[in-house]
Amino acid sequence: MPEPKKSYGTIDEYIKTFPKDVQTILVKIRKVIGKAAPDAVEGISYGLPAFTLNGKPLVYFGAWKKHIGFYATPAGNVAFKKELSVYQGAKGSVQFPLDEPMPYDLIEKIAKFRVREVGAKKKK
Repeated sequence: MPEPKKSYGTIDEYIKTFPKDVQTILVKIRKVIGKAAPDAVEGISYGLPAFTLNGKPLVYFGAWKKHIGFYATPAGNVAFKKELSVYQGAKGSVQFPLDEPMPYDLIEKIAKFRVREVGAKKKK
C-alpha cells in the first residue's frame, strides 16, 4: 500500500494507487460522505482524501495496510463513542478493519453529524 504522506492532487489519484478491492471501498466511502455532505468540498489534506465545509475540516479518510482510517475530529468520535467502541482508534481517528464489513451507515451518520456541527459553528 502507498504511504499516505505522498502528495496527491485529487482523491481520484489517491484511490487509483490501491488494489481494486480497496479502491471499491474508498470509492463507496467517498460517495457516502458526498451524499451526507452535498455542500462539502473534496480535496487532499495531510496526504489523505478530505472533505471541508465552510472552509473547515469535516472528515478525512484513508487506506492503510489492514484498515481504513476515518478521521472525524475528536468531536465526531466523542459523539459516536458507543458505536465506535468496537474499533481501534485514538482521539480523532478510528480504524475500520479491511477484513470486516465496512460500517458505511455509521460513516454516513458521523459525516451528517459533522455537517451539523460545522454548520452550527458558521452561524455563531
